Amino acid sequence: MPDGKKSNEEEAVQDAKKTVISYAQGWGRSPLPPTALATLITALHARPWRTLPMLFPPVLLFSSYLNLSSYEVDSAGLTAAWSGLYMLLAGRRKAAGGRLGTRLGSKFGARGLTRGSAMILSAVNVLGCGTTYALGRLNGEERAL
Repeated sequence: MPDGKKSNEEEAVQDAKKTVISYAQGWGRSPLPPTALATLITALHARPWRTLPMLFPPVLLFSSYLNLSSYEVDSAGLTAAWSGLYMLLAGRRKAAGGRLGTRLGSKFGARGLTRGSAMILSAVNVLGCGTTYALGRLNGEERAL
């Protein structure tokens, strides 16, 4: 009986690992995450116009186009890379204002919550799409040009 119980536990652990990886790959194979991130970036940086952050939405929308054109693994790699770059860029910003109330207002206001959502979505994209890209290449996906 101990062997049967141990194998059932091992199977449960393997199933749990598969589901975590399958969730990550499902996220990376979807065209929605780069589109959502492009929308949040546009909402943050279109007004007032900021040129450097506004370079990200066209690339992310192109990544969604690649995904819909059945280049899911390549799209995941592009999304992971540009999401990581945006996360680095957005992480450099410091809260404006010297007083505590001003800083809290900038973090928990509408703009601060949108910025936080964009950074969280960027991090999830890096993890999910990076996993999809790494494991998609291991599965031996071959394409003829």
